[in-house]
Amino acid sequence: MCGRTALTTSPTDLREAFGLAETPVLAPHYNVPPSQPVAVVRVLRGKEGRHMELLQWGLVPFWAHDSKIGHKQSLARIETVLTAPAFREAIRRRRCLVVVDGFYEWKREGKKASQPFLLRRPDGAPFALAGVWEKWVSKDGEVLESCAIITQPARPPVDAIHDRMPLVLEQYTWDRWLDREITDPSQMLAPRSPELVASAVSRHVNDPKHDDPACFEPPPPDEPEQRSLF
Repeated sequence: MCGRTALTTSPTDLREAFGLAETPVLAPHYNVPPSQPVAVVRVLRGKEGRHMELLQWGLVPFWAHDSKIGHKQSLARIETVLTAPAFREAIRRRRCLVVVDGFYEWKREGKKASQPFLLRRPDGAPFALAGVWEKWVSKDGEVLESCAIITQPARPPVDAIHDRMPLVLEQYTWDRWLDREITDPSQMLAPRSPELVASAVSRHVNDPKHDDPACFEPPPPDEPEQRSLF
């Protein structure tokens, strides 16, 4: 599924990891929910190289009557992204890399409170989730750029936690994914099995207002159950 993301890597390390034209100005975030800004890498017409910017997580299609639809469009399924009205134009012409160094999934265990898990690379380095972006302009001229993360059926170790996960793109695929000349990305929309490690974390992360290092901490032995994630 991917209900939250995290990005705590330093701007200098992000510039090197993603071959950015400039060093981004970003603060670390440990718990980013939909509707909040996420870091994306794009190749833009008229600009050289890759650029990292913050876009609203929750895609608002260019044809939407208002921006409220974005809260429903934070995720796009790999099975339908080519045909779904909200994404079918964006997947062909406006693809991006959603940059994270972790994402969260929740495991349900009967009547017990769901246990959050943090998924990261073994070395803790940042990585890229497949994304699409869109530009929406209101009747009053307000401009909003937003994005969605593409998901796939879960592979290990995520499949032991949840039935879906983000589509993680290997570094060697980034150039093709960002290539604006490729308008048929169907061959790139195949489920991956990225090397990730899953760590149980405290339910402190359940509250989207919590955005601090405690979100990464393991659950205390006596942590009380919670009835809801929100």
